Amino acid sequence: MSGLLIRPRIRPRVAVVLVYTAAMCMNGLDSTIVNPALYTIAGDFGRPLSAANTVETAFLVALAVGLPVAGWLGDRFGTKRVFLGSLTAFTVASAVCGLAPDLNTLVVARAVQGLAGGLLTPVGMTLLFRAFPPHERMKLAKVLIVPTALMPALGPPLGGLLTEHLSWHWLFFVNVPIGTAAVLLGVFGLREHVEGPEGKFDVLGFWLATPALGLLTYALGFGPSQGWTRPAVAVSAALGAVLLVAAVLHQVRAKTPLLRLRLLADRVYGSASALAGVTAAGLMGVLFVFPLLYQASLGASALDAGLSVFPEAVGLMLASQVVDRLLPKLGPRLLTVPALLVAAAVFATLAIPGVAENAWSVRGLMFLIGLVLGTAVLTVQISGFESIGPADMGQAMGLFQIVRTLGGALGIAACAAVIGGGHVTEAAADPGPYRTAVWVTAALVAAGALIALRLPREAPQPPPFDDEEEAPGEGLAADEARAVKG
Repeated sequence: MSGLLIRPRIRPRVAVVLVYTAAMCMNGLDSTIVNPALYTIAGDFGRPLSAANTVETAFLVALAVGLPVAGWLGDRFGTKRVFLGSLTAFTVASAVCGLAPDLNTLVVARAVQGLAGGLLTPVGMTLLFRAFPPHERMKLAKVLIVPTALMPALGPPLGGLLTEHLSWHWLFFVNVPIGTAAVLLGVFGLREHVEGPEGKFDVLGFWLATPALGLLTYALGFGPSQGWTRPAVAVSAALGAVLLVAAVLHQVRAKTPLLRLRLLADRVYGSASALAGVTAAGLMGVLFVFPLLYQASLGASALDAGLSVFPEAVGLMLASQVVDRLLPKLGPRLLTVPALLVAAAVFATLAIPGVAENAWSVRGLMFLIGLVLGTAVLTVQISGFESIGPADMGQAMGLFQIVRTLGGALGIAACAAVIGGGHVTEAAADPGPYRTAVWVTAALVAAGALIALRLPREAPQPPPFDDEEEAPGEGLAADEARAVKG
């Protein structure tokens, strides 16, 4: 009779790809899908729009809070356990958001979503990168680009569509079947990996780094629209900066730090992390400021302005094909440096008077931004972890995501400061400040080209093997033959 009990046989690496993609698509979509529905949510609950904005505030701040501890949790309790636990929490919180009877319940559930999302991204990428050795990660370009490019770009139009034709509750209900299926697949298909961190949990580092990132994310996210002198924003910015400096000093000196900042001393990984921050600042900055320039130049609606940047996501999708084909031939440095220089030139072209007035020129340039900058970003993300061993992968991935998240927030804040503080949501008659802000993003991307000179010349190569080792092409078959752990 025992022979009739058949346990699902799922290739571990196939399961990693499917579960990671599903989880990251949910996370990426939820970062932008709620924005078009905030007016409707405020109206349904009889609350002002400023109160409804806390729905997004809670998500973004909680997401930042989850990042510092993600690497330690994955190493201590196992990447499979932490990832599936976070995915389950994200899915349950999505259902609670959809069923929320009042705004307070929605905000709390949204914060749980953000906290789970902050754990999902670094732990999920750790699972993915541990499953594929460096020379095979070039194949992951098509996997990494979907949640990072297409889903956030689809968020606003999908959110508007669901809100108008169904209800805002469905913005959250769509996660439930996807998340449930991904959790079930992960239970049977993922392998457990417990690294076992050395020493005790860094309590002081936790209480310094976690509130620092939360406070800075709040200040950078809401300072531009609410004004930097508003007490809540000013105090958050000042206290967050002080805590961040204290956290860095502590992490460098601690024997078992929460965040291994010394990993940044590695030439390849340190350069890749710096590039992640700079390119995120440039990309998020231009995606923030250009719709405002588009409205100022053409008098276009907010929806038209949002759709004007959508070709960028299409270009990013094609960038995965470029990286897959050219990275093995050209290597990280030769592929990244020219891509960043071209991207900076395209950014600068958007700031030239007369360009923003031509809708088709805008679409073409946005497509190019996605193609060339996406090529650079994907190359950095794939090749930057070549020198990081499995034992440090969880910590390195968490640190990488922190740098990228703060870089994006700083890029938006810098553009908002150039535009003029608290009036960034109003399209002014003079597009000059908006063009200046676009020039700032071009300079950021161009600076990234200098950092990219530190990347390796050669793409990761497969290790030599002998008769006793696994030959190329047998990885998935070998995975299927092994028993699934955990």
